[in-house]
Amino acid sequence: MFGQLVTRLLPLVPKGIVRRVAMRYVAGEDLDAAAQAVRNLNGRGYLATMDILGEDADSDAHADQTVQGYGAVLARIAADGLDSNISVKLTHLGIRLDPDRAGERIRALVGDAKERGNFVRIDMEDSSLTQATLDVFRALRESHGNVGTVLQAYLRRTEQDARELAAAGANLRLCKGIYREPADIAFQKPEEVRQAYLRTASVLLDGTTNYTAFATHDRTLIAALEDMVTHRAIPRDRFEFQALLGVPVEDLLDDLVARGFRVRWYVPFGREWYAYSTRRLKENPKMATYIVRQMFSPRNQSAS
Repeated sequence: MFGQLVTRLLPLVPKGIVRRVAMRYVAGEDLDAAAQAVRNLNGRGYLATMDILGEDADSDAHADQTVQGYGAVLARIAADGLDSNISVKLTHLGIRLDPDRAGERIRALVGDAKERGNFVRIDMEDSSLTQATLDVFRALRESHGNVGTVLQAYLRRTEQDARELAAAGANLRLCKGIYREPADIAFQKPEEVRQAYLRTASVLLDGTTNYTAFATHDRTLIAALEDMVTHRAIPRDRFEFQALLGVPVEDLLDDLVARGFRVRWYVPFGREWYAYSTRRLKENPKMATYIVRQMFSPRNQSAS
């Protein structure tokens, strides 16, 4: 209960204190820091996905700048020989401003990635964009191929979406979902979401030409997923496990890598770290509680 109360008070916490703890979830503010983080992960047997923090571009200039930034990321991945792809939010490319221009921007990025032998994951956002995102994905997949998207298990529509996309051989990332959605659209109870995740995972594994990335930090789910792929004898080149940088499941993921499973860390970076980090902290009340304790530590009191 105390941890949940703390998350409501996060906007009142000085940014410097939030940064001290929250930056564990972010590789840094610039591409150099992110590239070094990916290099370190690759050295430990992990794959990576690089993501420039930000969403809801407020102008065409902002959206164009995002494309330029991702172009630099793709160039750096190639130049440094990093084992990483990229992940992009359509709102960061201006889909709420002008869907057609946003479509041109994502098409340019996917084309750039294809020329470099790389891959683009289109992130899924709130339910107002679910259909639009899937439409953009389907069109790009037909013309380019080196593109995937995300399904959110808590949405009631997802199991059917998964069935259709798996039959088409799509590359999909399956996560629980983090946006607040009404009960008629999304499952609300944690166990309902967990069971929806497993049902969707089963649908995706029933496909024969699709690829699935299981993105979850739920240890119970990870164990169930490992049992599922093992009992079905799913080839290990048809799926991977994924996690967000900084989330405390590293021991489990190290073990998966040691046993030959593909594991990928999502590596966000950029100056817009505060909103992303506080969202992660709200999902982890214990860490938020630690931040409040930092506020009242003798060191911080003497510095104030």
